Amino acid sequence: MISSEIEQFEKYYTMLTEYMVTYSMQIVGAIFIVLIGLWIAQKLAKFVAALMTRHNVDITLTNFVSSVVKVLLIVMVIIIALGKIGISVTPFVAAIGAASLGAGLALQGMLSNYGAGLAIIATRPFVVGDTIEVKNVSGQVKTIELGYTILINEEKVEITIPNKHIVGEILHNSFSYSLVKGEIDIAYSACSDNAISLIEDVLKAHELVAQNPSSQVGIERFADSGVTISYRYWVPTTKIIETKLAINGGVYKAINNADIEIPFPQRVITINKADLES
Repeated sequence: MISSEIEQFEKYYTMLTEYMVTYSMQIVGAIFIVLIGLWIAQKLAKFVAALMTRHNVDITLTNFVSSVVKVLLIVMVIIIALGKIGISVTPFVAAIGAASLGAGLALQGMLSNYGAGLAIIATRPFVVGDTIEVKNVSGQVKTIELGYTILINEEKVEITIPNKHIVGEILHNSFSYSLVKGEIDIAYSACSDNAISLIEDVLKAHELVAQNPSSQVGIERFADSGVTISYRYWVPTTKIIETKLAINGGVYKAINNADIEIPFPQRVITINKADLES
């Protein structure tokens, strides 16, 4: 049994020796091709990234394209090197094609997300920092990846949306700000112009309220118990809650300090004397 193992070892050793003798120069050449190919792939990927950055292309698309260029070049170099040492690459190409078809069918949803991500990066319907609303979900764009987009809302909650649910949908983009609405009632006997002026001063004094687009203050409606003054203003999306609370507090304080009556719900009841006598 030991002699058979020795014979088998000698057989493999002889085959390896003959292969090394026959393809020694080809192996050296293949190693040289791989080293040069890796160097060229690295340099070309950096060149593509620098070129796209110089033309203000989105960083995510830049990284993706440069990585694809590098991988394709490395694959080409490896195929050339294998052919150089006498290894046929045809079976590998066929296997890769079959595997790619199976993977494409299995990962169809993921690939559609990647395709949608490329469309978002290329067309730029929104960028990081914009406030978007899609499919009744809204928030400020935190990151844009190839497969998904992450939003953060006013409650500091991160929302991850697969990119295929963004492309092709109706998209609302208010950029980095969101609209906030508020209202307060004043008595019919009070001066509405004075109340409007006070509210405008409160909005102008707050540092987070945007100056462009400008705030809007005016009479919203004539309610049962008083005149409803409405005010609308824009604030950073991630600062909605604290700004709204501060503005509402400032408006209430300003109206109170000006001795403008804030009415409460009331009903006027008329009693007919004839009904009482009957």
